Amino acid sequence: MLLILFYMSDRRKFVKLSFLSSVALLAGKNLFARTAKADGEFATVKDEPVVISTWDFGKAANAAAWEVLKTGGRALDAVETGVKVPEADPDNQSVGYGGRPDRDGKVTLDACIMDENSRCGSVACLEHVTHAISVARMVMERTPHVMLAGEGATQFAFENGFKKENLLTAKSEAEWKAWLKESKYKPQNNIENMMPGGKLNHDTIGMIAMDKKGDLSGACTTSGMAYKMRGRVGDSPIIGAGLFVDNEVGAATSTGVGEEVIRIVGAHLVVELMRQGLSPQAACKKAVERIAARNPKQAKEVQVGFLALHKSGKYGAFALQKGFSYAVKNGNVEQVFDAPSLF
Repeated sequence: MLLILFYMSDRRKFVKLSFLSSVALLAGKNLFARTAKADGEFATVKDEPVVISTWDFGKAANAAAWEVLKTGGRALDAVETGVKVPEADPDNQSVGYGGRPDRDGKVTLDACIMDENSRCGSVACLEHVTHAISVARMVMERTPHVMLAGEGATQFAFENGFKKENLLTAKSEAEWKAWLKESKYKPQNNIENMMPGGKLNHDTIGMIAMDKKGDLSGACTTSGMAYKMRGRVGDSPIIGAGLFVDNEVGAATSTGVGEEVIRIVGAHLVVELMRQGLSPQAACKKAVERIAARNPKQAKEVQVGFLALHKSGKYGAFALQKGFSYAVKNGNVEQVFDAPSLF
């Protein structure tokens, strides 16, 4: 009698499971796509292309990258295409053309790019060229080096066909001159995150993509901290700090005060934590906590955010302060999420 009851109960479970499986097959991948959540635990469909990027302006960048991915294009081409959108936008005053200058009124750009084969290229303190990311890719593909900086980076760009441009727009120039008067040329705490009048200075776009082959690539580009000291370089062009890609595990990028990210080699740390089994969000949180533990008082005054994509397609983010957002685009999701934060 007990055997019969067990059989009937087990049979009911089997029928229920069979029904759910049939529904899933009929619905296709969309059933799983609807489980997408900001925590990154059920982020995307395995083996489906996806692109993620920092901040709300990443949505437009993702759309451009998706045009490459949806036709079977390479993740490397997608991330370059995507971040070129904010680089060319004069209204985005923290990336590329129209970026806020250093204290001397010079717009200098930092960028790096990395592909599925661990090839990488970077430029720092690049001047007079809007698309720093494309120059970084040329460093990767046409030189034996990883990084070129300053006048050497600019010379390399001109020698490879880039035209000299004036990146300082009238709007950014006017704000810089106003800043000189108000600040009396003194350093400003947290200037990277908050401009006069409470206006956010997002500072960076970091983008990670996975293509139909399951290969990962990433890009990071910025005009850096507003009114920085001449020659200052943050985390954005530094492989392992602002960006890191490991095609066996995943990829990560960062945004915020670059000095804090450099001190913990942030992007590399996030990827290594994912290698140890942490989810993308949990890995980003651990990295943020490490920054906070190193200097608790300062951590409450600055912003740092990490964004990560696991090889499985899961994604996640975490920040020190509220306000960090990130954009996601795949075949089923096109959305901006607010990242959870420590404070």
